[in-house]
Amino acid sequence: MLLKSRSESDELIARRFLNTRMELAEREKFNYLNLEKGYEGELKFDNLIANLQEERYIINDLLLEVNNSYFQIDSLIISQGVIYLLDIKNFHGDFYFESDKFYALLTGREYKNPVNQLKRSETLFNQLLQNLKQNFLVEASLIFINPEFTLYQAPMNLPIIFPNQVNRFINDLNNTPSKLSDGHKKLAQQLLSLHQTKNPYTKVPDYNYEQLQKGIYCKSCMSFLVSKKNANFVCEICGVQETLRQTIVRSIEEFKILFPNRKITTQSIHDWCKVDLHRKTLSRILKEHYTTFGTTRDTYYK
Repeated sequence: MLLKSRSESDELIARRFLNTRMELAEREKFNYLNLEKGYEGELKFDNLIANLQEERYIINDLLLEVNNSYFQIDSLIISQGVIYLLDIKNFHGDFYFESDKFYALLTGREYKNPVNQLKRSETLFNQLLQNLKQNFLVEASLIFINPEFTLYQAPMNLPIIFPNQVNRFINDLNNTPSKLSDGHKKLAQQLLSLHQTKNPYTKVPDYNYEQLQKGIYCKSCMSFLVSKKNANFVCEICGVQETLRQTIVRSIEEFKILFPNRKITTQSIHDWCKVDLHRKTLSRILKEHYTTFGTTRDTYYK
């Protein structure tokens, strides 16, 4: 039973918007693409375990805090005898371990050691269980989901599931009987109630309003070459169509995320969308989708 589905993090959403509207520095571009790849790998794993047999609770994207330390769990599977704490990685290419450090073979770039990250999450999760006076066996595993991944010089005792072992891991789960009790349900409810909706360590590149490209862009190929045809916007590159209303609301939501301290007004959205629309049309869309505040002259929306 899926108790918490997966969604893009606030950081990924913000970086995706910024990548469309500005030229990211090389390092920031690298970080953004890694987030996109990571999310893609997590969704792939979700599809693989969507039809798990027996009784199990699945909780995705848990952000928890214990003793003033935050930690993220990509997937948590609560079974009868074991809680599986899983960290999903979508690395592509050849990597190797050396002196407890993790490197890309081709570029020599050093990455954070994912095994150390996993062990930290496992330690903090066990501390949380102790605080909750819950006694469950926890098995933490690092799952490399990408079939084009190879890891050299990895000690055999590391808690790693390689791409060619993922199906075996799922089959083993399916072949292990699992009946859940009220105790499992209580734990799941406690964990869901402790989920933190805002990550205090979220980082995005520095940016300001002036440096971002204004206008609307295609939701599919991200091209700004979009033209208005009747009640739709049509991409001149890929041909994807989107209704005028959907496009404007999408742009407003983007504005809200990138500039949470700016007021949403007819004028601010007109400047942001940079589209040939009558202000009355924008005002009507805002009134239909958002709550109106202020007087006629100082009207803004939330």
